[in-house]
Amino acid sequence: MRVYLLVLLIAAAVAYLTTPLARWCALRWGAITAVRDRDVHAIPTPRLGGMAMFAGILVAILMASRLPFLHALYGNPRPLVGIVGGAALVCALGVADDIWDLDWLTKLMGQVLAAGFLAWQGVQLYQLPFGDVNVISSTRMWTFLTVLTVVIAMNAVNFVDGLDGLAAGVLAIGGTAFFLYAYLLTRTAGGADYASLAALVLAALVGACLGFLPHNFYPARVFMGDSGAMVLGFVISAAAILVTGQIDTESVLNRQRFPAFLPILLPFAVLLLPLLDMALAVVRRVGAGKSPFHPDRMHLHHRLLGLGHSHRRAVAIMYIWTAVFAFGVSALVVWSTTEVLVCFGVGVVVATLLTLGPLRGRSTPPPADPGGAPGAGAPAPLPVPTPEEVR
Repeated sequence: MRVYLLVLLIAAAVAYLTTPLARWCALRWGAITAVRDRDVHAIPTPRLGGMAMFAGILVAILMASRLPFLHALYGNPRPLVGIVGGAALVCALGVADDIWDLDWLTKLMGQVLAAGFLAWQGVQLYQLPFGDVNVISSTRMWTFLTVLTVVIAMNAVNFVDGLDGLAAGVLAIGGTAFFLYAYLLTRTAGGADYASLAALVLAALVGACLGFLPHNFYPARVFMGDSGAMVLGFVISAAAILVTGQIDTESVLNRQRFPAFLPILLPFAVLLLPLLDMALAVVRRVGAGKSPFHPDRMHLHHRLLGLGHSHRRAVAIMYIWTAVFAFGVSALVVWSTTEVLVCFGVGVVVATLLTLGPLRGRSTPPPADPGGAPGAGAPAPLPVPTPEEVR
């Protein structure tokens, strides 16, 4: 555990120290988020914080190769090449989008390319433990499902990145639960070697999020942008794929078999809010006769603001819901199903009271759809400052 904590601290330190450099690059290259009708920030803000997060993950994984406890993980470098190389591809794609606002088809093609590279390096679904049966299909089918899983995860994180500190905090909390799940399940499976590639990757991911958060809390000095959201979605989906099929389900105790049989369940719990937000947005937009990529201000975080919550309180509530679901599922590896259900029920009640209870301020009507009259329901966009003005 101490080794993984060291990896986390390295990633956090690198991300924290390089975020000002990423902000400077954003100002120099013109990667600045203007105030649009659907946004909640009040002043134009530089993005490209994802470059610092990727740097934290990269440096932590490289330095971990010098640690004896993790040395065996580097014997076969292909999975790490797939994860780091794929993350580099999506980070570059996100940087290009943050600067030039790429069209959705170009971004989708880049995401598929990165996910395909990950699968080509051997990080792909090849079986799905379910009950007493391991579902096994053709290689082409699993490759397709791998690419689909990674692309969905990247876009889900991108959808939820709408408030200062939201996406990074949600992934830090969910990644911590996922890390504990992977680490404890590896120990439960027995054996003298507790080193886990999934745990290593997740420790680096959580560290990068924690290092970036001090710069991203409301009011944020820098946004992660697509370069960060896509990297986070890519890395956590890669970790989910690494866990699937790696645990010998015959070696775990009967009461612990459920989490071993469904290792893919926890990533869905971690990304539940982003996935729910994305699904609702697609249904809402298609139902209105618009493109699924048509922007609006009806995301979950917008609805929390509409209920009367402040910016920071809305983010904290999203953190709580993420913790309830993520830690609720990860607890199955050490607690009985009954104990988990009781604690999960209490957590849901508390989260619901905080969401709908007396802490809310005065409710406000939903903001106008940006597809309506220009400037309706929102203040006029502020001019984008030059780098010198922002500095």
